Amino acid sequence: MRTIIRNATIVNEGRVFVGSVVIEGQMIQEVVEGDDSSQTYNNEIDATGLYLFPGVIDDHVHFREPGLTYKADIASESRTAAAGGVTSYMEMPNTNPQTTTIELLEDKFKRAAKHSRVNYSFFFGATNDNVETIQRLDRKRVAGVKVFMGSSTGNMLVDREETLRKLFESSPLLLMAHCEDTNIINANIKAFRKRYKGQNDFPVRYHSRIRSVEACYASSSLAVQLAKETNSRLHIAHVSSARELELFDNRPIEEKRITAEAVIAHLMFSTEDYDHYGALIKCNPAVKTPEDKAALREALTNGLIDVVATDHAPHLLNEKQGGALKAASGMPMIQFSLVSMLEMYENGVLPIERIPDLMSHNPAKLFKIEKRGFIRPGYYADLTLVDPQGNWQVLNGRYYTKCGWTPMDERTFKWKVRRTIVNGRTAYCDGIVVDGIRGKELVFEAE
Repeated sequence: MRTIIRNATIVNEGRVFVGSVVIEGQMIQEVVEGDDSSQTYNNEIDATGLYLFPGVIDDHVHFREPGLTYKADIASESRTAAAGGVTSYMEMPNTNPQTTTIELLEDKFKRAAKHSRVNYSFFFGATNDNVETIQRLDRKRVAGVKVFMGSSTGNMLVDREETLRKLFESSPLLLMAHCEDTNIINANIKAFRKRYKGQNDFPVRYHSRIRSVEACYASSSLAVQLAKETNSRLHIAHVSSARELELFDNRPIEEKRITAEAVIAHLMFSTEDYDHYGALIKCNPAVKTPEDKAALREALTNGLIDVVATDHAPHLLNEKQGGALKAASGMPMIQFSLVSMLEMYENGVLPIERIPDLMSHNPAKLFKIEKRGFIRPGYYADLTLVDPQGNWQVLNGRYYTKCGWTPMDERTFKWKVRRTIVNGRTAYCDGIVVDGIRGKELVFEAE
């Protein structure tokens, strides 16, 4: 099957140009500047007026399977990914049971092979007791090792200093760290309990003061220190504050051993939004001040932030009831990551050429993903076509997450995802997720 996408405005590798892309089976065969009208094809897609991006690679999602499938699962959330132009994802280990053994990791791969609409891989969860297991992981199959440093999530809190150091010294895989200091968080909770005379919950607007900048910086700075001392590959997840940005440098990603991720929630929301959204925008780490949000947005272009992801984390609406302590943390965002970045482009936050860097090229480089993340001959045809004049409003029925809500509800976007192509086949087109499409397991280049 030969397919041509004609007359698209292609955004790829620092360039914007009108051209066509020829797909042969699962792979990109040719990228042509201008129109190639001399050949015949089995399938032609007229992309006049549309922008063509490499498919988004989201390195940070929670799809809740196994064990929490009442609110999300691999099938439902990969559908949601396809609707947002996301063609590959890397899923986190804090499911039930947690992905902390090789047997449980293999179970996830089997589930995804059966149900995932887009390409996939998984993180392995570090504990105080499984460092030896981590050394046996297949570096060509596993995205990385997730380390919860100081912020407890069941058995995956790695809080022994000797274990942390051994993990940093010996992990054959990139370490992705969730950085919040438990001692600082607990001290902040204690202070609020005193202030509120023993109450068991507080207004959600105080979440950002409980999971504070100080808690994030203390943990992030420790992770960076350990990475420098051991020369390990460290990727700090969901950087949320201006102060943490001081820990990173702006060299090309190929030269870095320590990298930073920002997520859509911290780029789109701040503490000023609690009054309107309440616990719907409660997440860990918490959204921070407007000044922090502005600093994160600036870091998208100054090289301090390397990757933009979502930390897509569905919960049922009844789980989002409560305040700073009781409401569940996390929000479903994967359908809106690309259009949110394009909204920031429209508002002058970053050039459009930078979006593929942050959402496709850099994730592919950082994780050393084979043949993905670029519009290049010989690479998998993972592509998304976006309409710059889509002018649509997010309403019930226009999002696909199983949990049935999003903080983006009622927001109007100028840009709209029209078509998502996964391994050369259309997985989503104009509101319809195509049945029968399945993604492939991501393959990583072992160091």
